[in-house]
Amino acid sequence: MKRSGMPHPDPTAFIQANLPISPVLAIPEILLHTAGPASGLWRLAGREEADPAPYWAYPWAGGAVLARHLLDRPEAVIGRRVLDLGAGSGLVAIAAAKAGAAAVTAIDVDANAIAAIGLNATVNGVSIVAVAANIIDEPPPEETDLLVVGDLFYDPELAVRVMAFLRRCQTAGIEVLIGDPHRAYLPQGALQRIATHAVSDFGAGSSGEAVQAGVFFLS
Repeated sequence: MKRSGMPHPDPTAFIQANLPISPVLAIPEILLHTAGPASGLWRLAGREEADPAPYWAYPWAGGAVLARHLLDRPEAVIGRRVLDLGAGSGLVAIAAAKAGAAAVTAIDVDANAIAAIGLNATVNGVSIVAVAANIIDEPPPEETDLLVVGDLFYDPELAVRVMAFLRRCQTAGIEVLIGDPHRAYLPQGALQRIATHAVSDFGAGSSGEAVQAGVFFLS
């Protein structure tokens, strides 16, 4: 629970003061504000049941593998309008911008993530439109050529909703790329693997070992 009487900190100021900037493992081209043991992240994220978990504060393998792929294969994004769904720290969005996308939008349900994306975009010298919204039950986004989705198949209910949204986007002519380290609810039968990279994963615990994560087309 949040402590009574404690003001909610300003997200931008808190992130700047408590989440140091460091390169992402296996993606040294990108720097991110990343939480550590002494960050006191709960003061920003909150402890109420309704508060979103601060997934944005750590690198996850699904985003990392997509970022690595886009930087290695810039032809996938050059000149295209890219939307990063569930953007978290903005890792994939930043990679898309660095790789030459014409425009990049990052969407996340957590307003704290939006603050982090703004800071991380500045650190990396790229321009990203960051929006706090939940769009997975809505029609496909307009003015989007490529939708990138990193690590959104960790919860069964969420996975079903995300997959339905991705199908609607595909029907509307939007290309979909998914990055995932084979989370429990990844619909592998509906995907075509196009790349594999060894990347770090906060979800793997504190071992620091790389995991083999995949990049997939929606079949």
